[in-house]
Amino acid sequence: MARNILILGASYGSLLATKLLMAGHNVTLVCRKKTAELINRDGTEVRIKLRDEPNHRAIFSRDLPGKLDATSPDQVDLSRYDLVGLAMQEPQYTNHTIRVLMIKIAAAKLPCLSIMNMPPLPYLKRIPGLADMSLEEAYTNAQVWERFEPGLVTLCSPDPQAFRPPEEAANVLHVGLPTNFKASAFADPAHNKLLRELEADIDAVKLDGQDVPVKLKVFDSLFVPLAKWSMLLTGNYRCITPEEPQSIRDAVHGDLKVSQSIYEHVDAVARRLGADPQDQVPFAKYAKAAESLLKPSSAARAVAAGAPFIERVDLLVKLISHQLGMTNANIDRTVEVVDQKLNERLESGAGI
Repeated sequence: MARNILILGASYGSLLATKLLMAGHNVTLVCRKKTAELINRDGTEVRIKLRDEPNHRAIFSRDLPGKLDATSPDQVDLSRYDLVGLAMQEPQYTNHTIRVLMIKIAAAKLPCLSIMNMPPLPYLKRIPGLADMSLEEAYTNAQVWERFEPGLVTLCSPDPQAFRPPEEAANVLHVGLPTNFKASAFADPAHNKLLRELEADIDAVKLDGQDVPVKLKVFDSLFVPLAKWSMLLTGNYRCITPEEPQSIRDAVHGDLKVSQSIYEHVDAVARRLGADPQDQVPFAKYAKAAESLLKPSSAARAVAAGAPFIERVDLLVKLISHQLGMTNANIDRTVEVVDQKLNERLESGAGI
């Protein structure tokens, strides 16, 4: 049976959308009016490399069995949808029309699957060790999440690396690292039935008889998506330097010993909260993958482009570490550098 999925965010969200469309499900992307008009006219194009092929394949939404449409936030009819995907950068949820839509989503009690790097606050409330922690400071506006029932929100580790080529139109996405989306289960068995149905349908898709990378994998553990935190703190946020941004590869491999110490510390924080070592990705595997990540992270690119706000998983991990009595000087230093760069932007009036 074709499901109807609403995804907030047409950039990174188009990757999950393409996988769902290939599996025969229908997707609506929520984005700016101009981008919605482009997608409704031309569809989306996601470029992805299949195993053992030298070049990326261009997958066009118009060629897929599922139906795609796009709309602005104020035009969404929530009665149509079975599931909501959250694929925007966390600061974008403070936009007035998005906030109004989020209030409606919370009231409709639709299950929400986040593929953000920044975990929604209601999801963190599902983890006993975090439920009573003071973490609001890490969010651009924590009030966005107040109306959501924790059991209706789950997190999907956004491990696939993808970006919009700057020279291309807003409906094109290039996948640099085609790894899997690893989702934690919902609280409600009915919502998990839907999630596992999507998992199986995506897994079954073939392209010219070949398997297509970037699967949806569902786990009972709430801690599987937290494995991404070690990667973000070791690589992505350390792309932001007092000077120009550096690539993820250089951030990780510039001093492998320091990188490993940060990675293992964040893993230890997750284990203190209840994660099993099996929920985590070994540092050696991450370091190997980082060798091919030759661009600065999206966070570093955003800061360099003058963004006054970015997702602050670095600050979130620092707040958790401090409240657990597990401070780390390297993490504190990363947060200090990011704060400094963002303050430079605010003081110069950038983005205002």
